[in-house]
Amino acid sequence: MSAGDFTRMMPPISTTPSSRSPSRHSTARALDVSVCIVNWNCVDYLRACLDSLSEERQGVRLEVIVVDNASTDGAAEMVASEFPDVVLIRNSDNVGFARANNQAAARAHGRHLFFLNNDTLVPAGSLRSLVEFADAYPEAGMIGPLLRNNRGEIQRSYRNQPTIAALLHRTALLHWTRLFKPAHDSYRTPEPTPTSTSQVDVLLGAAVLIRRDLYFRAGGWDEDFRFGVEDVEFATRIRQYGPLLFHPAVEIVHHGRMSSRDNSTFTIPNLLIGYIHFFRKTGSSRLGVLLFKLALTCDAPVQLIYKSVQTLSRRVFDSRENSQKSWRTVKGFWHFLRHDLVRFWKT
Repeated sequence: MSAGDFTRMMPPISTTPSSRSPSRHSTARALDVSVCIVNWNCVDYLRACLDSLSEERQGVRLEVIVVDNASTDGAAEMVASEFPDVVLIRNSDNVGFARANNQAAARAHGRHLFFLNNDTLVPAGSLRSLVEFADAYPEAGMIGPLLRNNRGEIQRSYRNQPTIAALLHRTALLHWTRLFKPAHDSYRTPEPTPTSTSQVDVLLGAAVLIRRDLYFRAGGWDEDFRFGVEDVEFATRIRQYGPLLFHPAVEIVHHGRMSSRDNSTFTIPNLLIGYIHFFRKTGSSRLGVLLFKLALTCDAPVQLIYKSVQTLSRRVFDSRENSQKSWRTVKGFWHFLRHDLVRFWKT
């Protein structure tokens, strides 16, 4: 179904909160949506996110479930003391994004599950609009809003399904050849952001709504992924049950990568391993996966050297902040080569 078809079929969607004030303490009442948030540090962003999720602001019957992956900045303690109505699950270790989302979903009671990053803000009435749209189109597999950063700039909220060729263009060894640039362009920027509801290949996992019954029928998030690419695999699998709909009439503020940017020794290795999981699980050839592994393995030391030089150059000629960004990447690739290369090849 085309974007124009959805535009003609859609009923008007209200963006103002409901005037009803359901009881916050009744556990027996039906819930429209369970908001599932995985948290790893970022206490201040999490606080702001939770502040935006009251029933009075959103106009739906909701519950909020936070799964804390062993934060060290007092985030779990903040939730317990400042948001007593929030269901808090504390993990003693960082079990990853997928497993923590499954933990939240197992405790959820809403008709819909809204998987939401901890570094987001949900404007008033947004959840009501999403739920009304989902109820109007029950054939949808999953629904994603428009994402904007804190400066109001549109973020990429969806993509085409990645291919090995598209990701080979990102490697330092092959990027300069431009052999795989067309494949990468098709994956990264499939089209200008549409202004009406559209069917897409992949919805990025910062904010996605799915019916709770469909989530369990599809088997939930794949826990083979620790961090990175799990949202791409999840979206690809859900697409078998119904179309993925990008719904830009609803907007969410997403700061972006707040938890991951300071933890590159965890995120970079698991992101690389995540892509291997994804290509294996979605039917890529054994030869293609092997060549992709070889390319990433050869590329890692090149990236390490390049980012080390960039760190020094930025320290002298640019800014300390940009220098630190490059240094975090250096640490990530160094950790990958020293500690995760064997796990990468065993995947």
